[in-house]
Amino acid sequence: MAKATKKTSTNKSAARPKPAQKAGKQPTKAHPDKKSAQVLQLLRRPQGATISELSIATTWQPHSVRGFLSGTVKKRYGLKLTGEVVDGTRHYRVPA
Repeated sequence: MAKATKKTSTNKSAARPKPAQKAGKQPTKAHPDKKSAQVLQLLRRPQGATISELSIATTWQPHSVRGFLSGTVKKRYGLKLTGEVVDGTRHYRVPA
């Protein structure tokens, strides 16, 4: 039995140009009636807020609160989030 020869495609498509990048996005603001606004309000208190306080206030799991702090507060809203340990508990804060 003879070996089949491979067919080569003569129809080559040109590489598509990359779309132009959009101008830098401006940080968005939290809607006042949403849980995100509630979290920001707690974070802006002078003493800040703990993960457990934020979890109780929003009914989110602790890992969801941490994801929100990292993904939304820092990246989407562009806010500076600080955390410090007070009496063995980490308090997160956003400057007002």
